[in-house]
Amino acid sequence: MRNRVCLVTGATNGIGYETALGLARRGARVAIVGRDPEKTQTSAERIREAVPGALVDPHVADLSAQAEIRRLAASLRATYPRLDVLVNNAGAIFDRRELTVDGIERTWALDHLGYVLLTLELLDTLKASAAAGAKPRIVNVASAAHYRGHIDFSDIEGARRYGAMRAYAQAKLGNVLFTYALARRVKADGITVNALHPGVVKTGFAKNTGGAFGAVWSLMRPFLIRPDKGAATSLHVATAPELDGVTGCYFSHSRPKQSSAESRDESVQERVWALSLAQVGFGR
Repeated sequence: MRNRVCLVTGATNGIGYETALGLARRGARVAIVGRDPEKTQTSAERIREAVPGALVDPHVADLSAQAEIRRLAASLRATYPRLDVLVNNAGAIFDRRELTVDGIERTWALDHLGYVLLTLELLDTLKASAAAGAKPRIVNVASAAHYRGHIDFSDIEGARRYGAMRAYAQAKLGNVLFTYALARRVKADGITVNALHPGVVKTGFAKNTGGAFGAVWSLMRPFLIRPDKGAATSLHVATAPELDGVTGCYFSHSRPKQSSAESRDESVQERVWALSLAQVGFGR
């Protein structure tokens, strides 16, 4: 990965941090994105301490806000003339329905539309890298929760019925559907797009929840895998030489796995693609 540029979102802790650290250890220049300026700077410093000589650049943005994503993308395009790996990792689960500054339910906005908009904003940079001989990869960190998900086009943002896990599972299903739809569109450009399940990992994932879900998550924490183990599949999909040209797949435990029946329905993929682009105001 030496001389390659990699971008990891949600990289201040957990899977994202370990993914960024692993890429730095492999010699990549790593751009990390976090919401909190102090935490993002501290994470960059920790990686530099762990990997002497590592090139790590901190970037700050709230990826639930579309203006913030566009600002971030403009800065990234100005800073990096090439991009080899984009790891869409940032996400969370919320036990109460909240709207973002764009008036969109927060789980769908952050966990799904954040992936969509940032990827599309950086797509020309990825295409330019491919045209120059690189083999760019887009890695979407989804979840096995997508098997429980269903895209409710009549109530996509849970206005009538909201539940934390229901919203999260739908957003993670959205990640997989977006992966497949995008993979078809950029295959000819030499860009691969894959999704993955990292495992059930001991992170700050459920810090925004209380009630029954928060209680169950607290009880589960001692039995969850470490973040470095959770990052293994992300790193494999981002770097494994044998995956050159492999696209439109879903991985678990660093191996391809069949995703849910709904995720494989091309008509649903195309409906989610069209809906997502409309929600982020992107005309392609």
